[in-house]
Amino acid sequence: MPLEDYWKKRNFKVTPEPAGRRKPRKSVKAPIFVVQKHQATHLHYDFRLEIDGVLVSWAVPKGPSLNPSDKRLAVRTEDHPLEYADFEGVIPKGQYGAGAVMLWDTGTYDTGGSAAEQLKRGELKFTLHGQKLKGGFVLIRTGRGSVAVRAPWLLIKRRDKHAVRSWNIDRYDWSVLTGRSLQEIKTGVPAQQPPQRRGVPRFLLQTSEWDHSASD
Repeated sequence: MPLEDYWKKRNFKVTPEPAGRRKPRKSVKAPIFVVQKHQATHLHYDFRLEIDGVLVSWAVPKGPSLNPSDKRLAVRTEDHPLEYADFEGVIPKGQYGAGAVMLWDTGTYDTGGSAAEQLKRGELKFTLHGQKLKGGFVLIRTGRGSVAVRAPWLLIKRRDKHAVRSWNIDRYDWSVLTGRSLQEIKTGVPAQQPPQRRGVPRFLLQTSEWDHSASD
């Protein structure tokens, strides 16, 4: 899915979201993953994996879980530009996806193979190296042969040492970028000083890499 789907839904003269650029990063030592908590019409979590120069994205209504017994619905959405990886703020009323957005988790991931090929087959197995999410996961497409937007998938934690059967996502309502809760982002509370950025890949803190202004 090209970024045209992303661009045509947004007015970048109004929304603070990054327009992005067409070219992928110059070098990729390890692809990134991003989870953004998003209070739009309905609260959900946007799960994103860097694949072929874009953030391939799914909307997860209940959010990711570290409990292997949980099978989370994940609905494929439009690809996002890599610059979206450090976006946090409020999308204005009247704009697509209006509401507060938190950078809930981020880090790197590995698949041990081609993520693009696994995506086409409809079963992605990967290991996350984030601040909140760690260990093995799998994304499984449940719609027959569909790779389009709105295709249903399942996001499932694999059984390993990082599994947590007592997982409660509500205990993790803070941004890995600024330390704020979703409500604090919505009401404009300033970022914590210093911000909690332990889980943010170094290149996300270097805005020159993304060629756009920092959102803070």
